[in-house]
Amino acid sequence: MRIAAVQHDIVWEDREANFERLAPQVARAVGAGAELVLLTETFSTGFSMTPGIGEPEGGPSAQFLAGQAAEHGVWVGGTCPEVALGPDGVGPGGGDGGGVAGGEAALPYNSFVLAGPDGETHRYRKLHPFTHAGEHERFRAGEQPVTVTIGGLRVTPFVCYDLRFADVFWRAAPGTDVYLVPANWPGSRRLHWQTLLQARAIENQAYVVGCNRVGTAGDGTEHAGDSRIVSPMGELLATASSVETIVLADVDAAEVTATRDRLRFLPDRRG
Repeated sequence: MRIAAVQHDIVWEDREANFERLAPQVARAVGAGAELVLLTETFSTGFSMTPGIGEPEGGPSAQFLAGQAAEHGVWVGGTCPEVALGPDGVGPGGGDGGGVAGGEAALPYNSFVLAGPDGETHRYRKLHPFTHAGEHERFRAGEQPVTVTIGGLRVTPFVCYDLRFADVFWRAAPGTDVYLVPANWPGSRRLHWQTLLQARAIENQAYVVGCNRVGTAGDGTEHAGDSRIVSPMGELLATASSVETIVLADVDAAEVTATRDRLRFLPDRRG
């Protein structure tokens, strides 16, 4: 499967502007042969923690992903702030699901939405809120990893700060061929981003696709991009610098199996 990571800037807290900017970039990725297109963390809003930034589950950002997937006949994923729907099908308190009023239940998740060409949708909710920036005060933590099989390829998404926690990658490894890691990783710690992406690939003998934003966020944070696709042996298959671009690589579940058969490291892992 050919996977594309769309490294893009984000218009701060302006969903419609981001949809307009991203649609042509998704089309270009598909034109280059991508069957799965990955956008960044909080692709439609930026990494904003403004009260009320959340949208209902299945709201405009998820609809954009689903629309792009259906239009192009591919899988499209990225994260957005989503408030989980209650049993009555609406957000907490019967409202539109936005904001932080109503306690923790009204807080959004940093939700990775993966939309398929036939209307299928999967969600992973970021396990580790970034407390250094106060994300834990504005977003709820997810509960468990999610793995989706697409055309024989086992895909496991994580989000940005999750990359620092090797244990969750380890636990998912036996059932995973490729990790997707969308991010808003700051340029001041770009060496960490680059190193950890390769480390996660090497130690789990799986592909890792890191998709980071570029540009300056509304809170002043600078982002350097450095999106990359890493092989199960830790080789850099595709890389980007600090401009808007698309990185592509072909990933193959058979290569993961062959690597793990040739170098049987995973069975030696304890704990």
